[in-house]
Amino acid sequence: MNEWTAAVGRAIRSKGLTYVVALAMTAVFVLVRIWDPVPLEVLRLKTFDLYQQIKPREHVPLPVVIIDLDEESLAAYGQWPWPRTLVADLVSKLMAYQTAVVGFDIVFAEPDRTSPAIMADLYPGLDTEVRDRLKKLPSNDAVFASTLKRTRVVLGQSTSAREEPKGTLPRKSRKASVGIRGVKGVDARRFVYTFAGLVRNLPELEEAAAGIGVFTIVPEIDGVVRRVPMIVRVGEEYYPSLTVEMLRVATGRPQIVVSMDQAGIKEVAITKDIKIPTDSNGQTWVHFSPHSRDRYISAKDVLDGTVAPERLAGKLAIFGTSAVGLLDIKTTPVDAMPGVEVHAQLLETILLKDFLYRPNYALAAELAVLVGACLLLAFMVTRLGAVWGLFVGGAMIGALFGMSWYLYVDQSVLFGVVYSAGAGFLVYSVVTFLNYVREEVERRQVRDAFAHYMSPALVAQLAEHPEKLRLGGEMKDMTLLFADIRGFTGISEIYKSDPEGLTKLINRFLTPMTELILERRGTIDKYMGDCIMAFWNAPLDDDEHARHACESALVMMTGITELNEQLRAEAEAEDRRFLPIKIGIGLNSGECCVGNMGSEQRFDYSVLGDDVNLASRLEGQSKTYGVDIVIGEHTYDRADDFAVIELDLIKVKGKDEAVRIFALLGEPETGESPEFKAFAGRHQEMLAAYRGQRWQEARELVVECRNLNGGLNGLYDLYDERLEAYEANPPGKDWVGVFVATTK
Repeated sequence: MNEWTAAVGRAIRSKGLTYVVALAMTAVFVLVRIWDPVPLEVLRLKTFDLYQQIKPREHVPLPVVIIDLDEESLAAYGQWPWPRTLVADLVSKLMAYQTAVVGFDIVFAEPDRTSPAIMADLYPGLDTEVRDRLKKLPSNDAVFASTLKRTRVVLGQSTSAREEPKGTLPRKSRKASVGIRGVKGVDARRFVYTFAGLVRNLPELEEAAAGIGVFTIVPEIDGVVRRVPMIVRVGEEYYPSLTVEMLRVATGRPQIVVSMDQAGIKEVAITKDIKIPTDSNGQTWVHFSPHSRDRYISAKDVLDGTVAPERLAGKLAIFGTSAVGLLDIKTTPVDAMPGVEVHAQLLETILLKDFLYRPNYALAAELAVLVGACLLLAFMVTRLGAVWGLFVGGAMIGALFGMSWYLYVDQSVLFGVVYSAGAGFLVYSVVTFLNYVREEVERRQVRDAFAHYMSPALVAQLAEHPEKLRLGGEMKDMTLLFADIRGFTGISEIYKSDPEGLTKLINRFLTPMTELILERRGTIDKYMGDCIMAFWNAPLDDDEHARHACESALVMMTGITELNEQLRAEAEAEDRRFLPIKIGIGLNSGECCVGNMGSEQRFDYSVLGDDVNLASRLEGQSKTYGVDIVIGEHTYDRADDFAVIELDLIKVKGKDEAVRIFALLGEPETGESPEFKAFAGRHQEMLAAYRGQRWQEARELVVECRNLNGGLNGLYDLYDERLEAYEANPPGKDWVGVFVATTK
């Protein structure tokens, strides 16, 4: 072994090997960047988001307004959809204000149900003469269409994953054509976003409108809206976006022109002065400014005629909604905002010509920076040493970020350098590490030898403070965890002729569970067959020990599910019986004595105390109450934002005082959800009725709780049994709800 270590050390000291490692790492980084996996793409996009958050586009008043279907409008004129006659009145009043163009971020896909003829059929008791007169009146849609013919309105369409039946509607709007100015051999269909169908407006409305545009917004892979398609394809036809169509109608152009190069779409032109740069898929980056209510005019104010004329005269108006109940809120790099504001901000970006660019050659440029950064850092570390390499590398990384920021601020170019900087830092770290690896290998051998018997945290502490290797303990506030396999006897019977297989199974259970605990600052005390005992806040201090223990318990349950899936697949492949591993976990916090305990010849780092015993008892109660994780009151007090419900007030075996116990059901995010809060509230009401001896009320609440959370049937079966028993034999007036456990 010593000869091997020495040979490794000699090889690492060779500059040639260092350069080979650096080149190999650089090649891998280049391949990963070309592959561009989701986490890397999201990291790059989040960097661009940060730029816009630090320096968003300045909000400059422009001829773009949002006619807002807000809560005030809904309160004044009723819920959406409004009668088309009211919408026609809104359009007429906008035109009376001399609005340039009105666009609808909404689809009128179905006939108006409040039209006179339809209303006549809804009331069979109407007088025949009245019904006939109603049926002769024009429909609300016809009234709206008549208004559209006299105005400059662009109706919106939405894309759909469902293919349209052939012949049901016009396949293409006759209002405008999309011209493709391509490159020979490059097919636009390869790049443009393609959808199976469209959600269209009624044919008579589309025929009457001045233009029709698609308002589909395609969020990025992380759900954030950064780009909007300027054109989309449905079947063999191309359709302009709502914003492009509004600009076309406003300028009176009959056609928009899409320009391409070898890399894909590069530009959408409406006039010589209005040209919109796009990425290869025909999307444009929106240069966002912060969300502002200054863009909005309430639809109610327009209908009431209370808007100042200068706010609408000559403006491009988009009708949309900010009402929370209509669910059109989008996440953008700077704010969450209604989808209609995304279109408005896109119009502002176009009119200001304040575009963000992500050139088609950006990938090649970023790869060049990546290779240069990695190889330069490897050379500097090898030639000048780690300290000078760190200085030069830090300066270079700072320069890269400075260049990226300059390109954004001064040139509006989005150029990603985070990955290149990170790759360079990794190369620096690895090359630096190679100079010290021989000594580290020797240290690792010592640590590994001790780690078989002690927790890694204790080994590291003993390495720093060997004087602690003595008998003795201290009192500390700690959190204890016990985890045990349920039904282990049944599992053992499956392996009764294969004891080695049972040992491997136990090891497969203990290994991942141990890793999950150690990752969250826990210390393994001991293994007792199929049981794990662990604790937090020793030997190293951990102010969040209860929270880390709760997190560990939850991820252990997830880990068991993953392990069972593996075991099931193996059992099916080997055609043998599969019995899933199920575990119960108990958690408790309190003052315990922790330290090295044993004899002068042999001792273990362990923990003692009444709260340790209670943690063990709580693990046993998990099966009784039909839950996976039971925690004590002191643990709950330290982690009360997790998804937790109270189970009972119980005297566990071996204790004279009653303790309040709880079930841990999920992370804080779950605990904050409205569904969980509703369930937890009803559950607490059930316990109050139970302890108040209101048996019938408690039964009814048990039924409600089952409906709200079907995963706790075992718990509510238990309470049903108790309620039945107490109804038959009431516990007496002095009973306060304490249950005495007869088993561990």
